Amino acid sequence: MKNILVVVLMMCAGLCEGQSQRVPFWGAKGPLPFETPSKDLKPGEFTWQPDIAPQGPILVVVSLDEQRAYTYRNGIQIGESTVSSGKPGHLTPTGVFITLQKDANHHSSKYNDAAMPYQQRLTYDGVALHAGGLPGYPSSHGCIHLPSEFARLLFQASPLGMTVVVANSKTAPKEVDHPAFLAPVNQKGKVAMELKMNINQTYYWQPDLSPDGPVSIVLSRVDQRLIVMRNGIEIGRSIITIQNPQDSIGTHILIAHQTPKSAVNTQDGNAIREWIAMSFTSLNYENDRFENPLNDKRIRIPKDFMKFLVPAINEGTSVVVTDAPILENTTTGVPLTVLTSSPESN
Repeated sequence: MKNILVVVLMMCAGLCEGQSQRVPFWGAKGPLPFETPSKDLKPGEFTWQPDIAPQGPILVVVSLDEQRAYTYRNGIQIGESTVSSGKPGHLTPTGVFITLQKDANHHSSKYNDAAMPYQQRLTYDGVALHAGGLPGYPSSHGCIHLPSEFARLLFQASPLGMTVVVANSKTAPKEVDHPAFLAPVNQKGKVAMELKMNINQTYYWQPDLSPDGPVSIVLSRVDQRLIVMRNGIEIGRSIITIQNPQDSIGTHILIAHQTPKSAVNTQDGNAIREWIAMSFTSLNYENDRFENPLNDKRIRIPKDFMKFLVPAINEGTSVVVTDAPILENTTTGVPLTVLTSSPESN
């Protein structure tokens, strides 16, 4: 009897091992450098840099025309991936969805028990984000196939109920269909409202648009702009002046860290905090801790704006300082832009 039990257990172990071996691994084993242009991503490749915005709501925009998925956290892009959507006869539906179910080891009940790892269900009739084949063109039965490693990373980072916008040029405005560095839509999948600055304005500040939540700040050397996002919604924008704007300052990610000695002096706009540098490309600072990147002598921010901005900074606030453009009107040819419905806005 004991020998029979051992044989049965061995058979079960072999069967389980065989099942796990039958689950393919699709796409690249790791992300490409975050600055890799979208057009250079080959089928199965992706980027992923979650440290840019460590907190905040996650939003995924899938562009069917481009066969790309853009992932944002707190309104800032943290990853991009090639995808394969539904083929003719099984087209992926467009619209705004929330994830209804998450299952890391899902198998299809409709298509011969096919493996659908890291499934995030979008519709009750089976359309989902999951790891799958990526031939470089639409090939699925309606689902959105992702590289296996990207699907895993997204699955781990995203909550149940995450917003997913699926769009193409025929069913959605360009701002949604071709997103970039800052999210072009809000958490309800609608084109994000943009606040314009008048010709004589140097900044605006409207915190009531998003009263609370994590804060992310982006400074662009090329555009000489600072944009503030809270809980995925823009609440402020300012013109900034950068010393020697023709010189690269690289790209830096810094995270605010409160210490027992932390204090804020809103009279002169100075914040006494620790700022921890996160790993990223072109990190030119010599040390990994700084007093305040917003006081960098190369970057001048209006003092009146700083009086509003500094009190909004708290534990975990991220600051991205970059050479890349973040405004639509930039003509540098660099692919990171903000796409809006008002081309004349700033």
